[in-house]
Amino acid sequence: MTDQQPAETETEAAIRDALRAAHGVPGGPADVPEPGLPAEERKFRRDRRQRKLGGVCAGLGRHCDMDPVIFRIGLAVLAITSGLGLVFYGFAWLFTPYEDEEENEARRLLSGRVDGQALTAVLFALVGCGVFLTLLNNGGALTFAAVLALLLAGAGYWSQQRDTLDPDPVAAQAAADAPPEAKAPPVAGGPSWWRDPIIKDGTHDGISGYFWGPQGLHVEYQPTGHHQGVPRKAAVPPPAPKPRGPRWIGGWVFLFALLAGGLGTGLTWEDQPLGTTLQVGLACALAVFGTGIAVSAFLGRTGAGSIVLAVLTAGLLAGAAALPDNITTHYARTDWIPAAAADVRPHYEVGLGTGTLDLSKVDVGKDRTLKTSVEVGAGDLRVVLPKDATVRLDAEVGVGDIVLPDDKNKDLDIAPGREKKVTLRPPSGGSGGGTIDLRLEVGVGQAKVTRATS
Repeated sequence: MTDQQPAETETEAAIRDALRAAHGVPGGPADVPEPGLPAEERKFRRDRRQRKLGGVCAGLGRHCDMDPVIFRIGLAVLAITSGLGLVFYGFAWLFTPYEDEEENEARRLLSGRVDGQALTAVLFALVGCGVFLTLLNNGGALTFAAVLALLLAGAGYWSQQRDTLDPDPVAAQAAADAPPEAKAPPVAGGPSWWRDPIIKDGTHDGISGYFWGPQGLHVEYQPTGHHQGVPRKAAVPPPAPKPRGPRWIGGWVFLFALLAGGLGTGLTWEDQPLGTTLQVGLACALAVFGTGIAVSAFLGRTGAGSIVLAVLTAGLLAGAAALPDNITTHYARTDWIPAAAADVRPHYEVGLGTGTLDLSKVDVGKDRTLKTSVEVGAGDLRVVLPKDATVRLDAEVGVGDIVLPDDKNKDLDIAPGREKKVTLRPPSGGSGGGTIDLRLEVGVGQAKVTRATS
């Protein structure tokens, strides 16, 4: 004999078909999803309520069941690194309607109904395409953008598919939707709080409460102050001690960062340039800030001030790395006054301070050429030229100003990347004083050239 399975009743079949229809399980009437079901809600639409600009990221977050901030940050990074974020956002804004509309911005634009949203979407797409075309030769940026785009797409697909049904959803849903266990109705004529007489002292005969539920509590009458003096107060238990939060370590982190920065700067102050000294000190302070923030994830806590100080320290470290290597840590004021052409050195240098090269007493000689150069890391450079010599000047200032004898505007005009190549003729117009090839370099400061009057 073979075992026979019990026949499925009509009620069980109806429950099974209803569950399949609700969850879209194949094999029943739910093979074709009906309007209004979750499968229909998964359709990508822009979100009008949670939008920040065009509602694209908010719609992606609702479609993939993710936080829209993830898509906003990802598309912003893609927009900066490759322009693909602007391209995607612009075209999605154009061709995706809102959840309560069927007409997109592109259709409105083609039909002549031009508004600000459509023009902004087109602008996004055009700017993104321009940025992308300019980075076609940058393989690193495009590779990073492709990897980030794949990560965003994979995260969205995983989040969308993580709520799929279990292998046997019918049994689990049937158990969850099963009706509660039937209970016997209350007995007529049973005790009741409203039928039982209440005694003067506050008690009553019978069971307090309703027909259903736990038994009533025994109420004891306590007289008030109107009958027996001062009323008795129930003893209030002391409040439980609050758990102590993590210890604040932000002050210690700041103190250790100051000590580390001062120690690193002091150890390299005497024998290293100013830029290297500052880099060592700021790097030590930044290392302490980073270690403190990392430790606060397990022990103690630091506030937003530590993060802000760490960012400022990183910015100062980047600025220190950009300082020229010839800036020293000691300020000096140096004057060079050669008496003859033979005393002129090929090169003069000052790391930090003021340097003055006085060539007013130098007689180069007719048809002769004298070459020299002066370099100042940070500070002022003064050069006095002979009154009868022709000077071929090549001056360069990283950040600062260049002042020549013929300049009428004597005000200080600071700007980056100053450079001048000129030929300065003597006031008399002759060339009997010879020629001087003069090269001037100033990292940060001013280069001023004057001509001797006598």
